[in-house]
Amino acid sequence: MKSICLRQARQFILLKQGLLGRYRFAGKQGALEYIRQAGCIQFDPVDICGKNAELTLQSRVKGFTKSMLDTLLYKDRALIDYPDKQLSIFPVEDWPYFARYREIARKNAATFPELPELEAQAKAYICTHGPVCSEELPIDGDLHWHSAIHWSGNWHEKSKAARSVLEQLYSVGDLVIHHKNGTRKFYDLAQRHIPQPLLHAEDPFPNDFEHLKWRILRRIGAVGLLWDHASDAWLNLLGLTTQQRHAAFNCLVEQDALIPIQVEGIRTPLYCRAEDEALLEEILETEKSFFPRCALLAPLDPFLWDRKLIRALFGFEYSWEIYTPAEKRKFGAYVLPIIYGERFVGRIEAIAQQKNRTLIIKNIWYEKEIQRTRALLQALEHAVIRFARFNRCKKIEWPDLPEYTADFWVTYV
Repeated sequence: MKSICLRQARQFILLKQGLLGRYRFAGKQGALEYIRQAGCIQFDPVDICGKNAELTLQSRVKGFTKSMLDTLLYKDRALIDYPDKQLSIFPVEDWPYFARYREIARKNAATFPELPELEAQAKAYICTHGPVCSEELPIDGDLHWHSAIHWSGNWHEKSKAARSVLEQLYSVGDLVIHHKNGTRKFYDLAQRHIPQPLLHAEDPFPNDFEHLKWRILRRIGAVGLLWDHASDAWLNLLGLTTQQRHAAFNCLVEQDALIPIQVEGIRTPLYCRAEDEALLEEILETEKSFFPRCALLAPLDPFLWDRKLIRALFGFEYSWEIYTPAEKRKFGAYVLPIIYGERFVGRIEAIAQQKNRTLIIKNIWYEKEIQRTRALLQALEHAVIRFARFNRCKKIEWPDLPEYTADFWVTYV
């Protein structure tokens, strides 16, 4: 087992994430490379200052624009929307690895005898008329239906039949999302957009345990370092039990696919993927400082999937308070963590007003021990300007905070 200090663990996970030092990822190709490294990024439709997937990429990918992700998804078809860690975006080449979930969705649908006829109607309509949303599909009425979209649970919901049928066909892989108009999803036949060898590929794994090992290894790669604890990092892993998780970790270590690491001050071992050992060795051998970047992170960023681990490594407490009643919030509804160099320095609440193309910084909360040095404030100013550009805002409305010397309005081309 390797032993490293706390700073080395921080450097490793930040470098692995592409959040420390000079940019590792740039442009549309860089966005695709990062998603391939992470396995998946979470999608969430809330758009206060960018959607979660877009926010994840803007913090790491130099020159990233929202249109790049749209192009990768709906023009290049290099990425696909489909559940992984909740609703997610992942490389289309991973499609065969989720075959068992599509089969589960088919078995769930068998308990609803009215579905097959409605599915046939929907596919015939799309075959003739092209991509369709639930509001346009000419199937009326309601349907009591088990949503298979997250592959777990045992509940029924009453929903519009058109919506239910489209989501069921999406769950089993007969349909994919063709494009989105705001939050409205338009579906098309999967055979029109997924290459046939991928669409009809067999499940690569002979059993559930081998599949579980792959998914655990994938999640560890997404975060960089993880421990064998219950965690939100394991969401949607098909009824994962503690015993199954322990067995998978042990097997992956025995197969030299995982490297156990003892981090100073943390009792429980952490693990990284064997393919990341070279990065770890570089950090252990060089003992150097890296260029400190300042970035605003997404609420559901892969870096933050295990918030207890973030607290252990960085001493930073973060909770996404969007669903917390207003009177119980410590900060705000949509607050983004701020990272600078090797530390979390605070959090920021920003609203992108598209009507007047203004980014409003409602508040900034610095961590108690953080000194607002000139270097930090300048780095944060540059990060906010990049963030405004990412949101296609021409102006920034900034609170007149002490130590902040820039103009109240920052205008740029």
